[in-house]
Amino acid sequence: MFRVFPESLRILQVFLVYRFYGGTMGKKLYVGNLTYAQNDDTLAAMFSEFGTVESAKVIIDRQTHRSKGFGFVEMATDEDAQKAIEQLDGTDIDGRSVKVNEAKPQVRRDGGWGDR
Repeated sequence: MFRVFPESLRILQVFLVYRFYGGTMGKKLYVGNLTYAQNDDTLAAMFSEFGTVESAKVIIDRQTHRSKGFGFVEMATDEDAQKAIEQLDGTDIDGRSVKVNEAKPQVRRDGGWGDR
């Protein structure tokens, strides 16, 4: 009997997206140590000088509705993403040393309030 594991489906999904876009996938970047004043628009503007920004999202705390101090930016090409990492990682923005690197895949967590 053939069993399909969630990891296999994710790999297949990534492969199909990769093939659909002709072998080029934009990179999703993690951006840490942001000021609490940052929002999606200011984050996108910060990265736009390095290429086309597909999406920019500052993560907001559900209870306080304030920024958690990190976010994610998706660039259109690998080259744009690499350029942004090289130029922005460790730079001082609004008095804080910003951390920029390639985002790791999101891992599904079991338990908690979401599994009812």
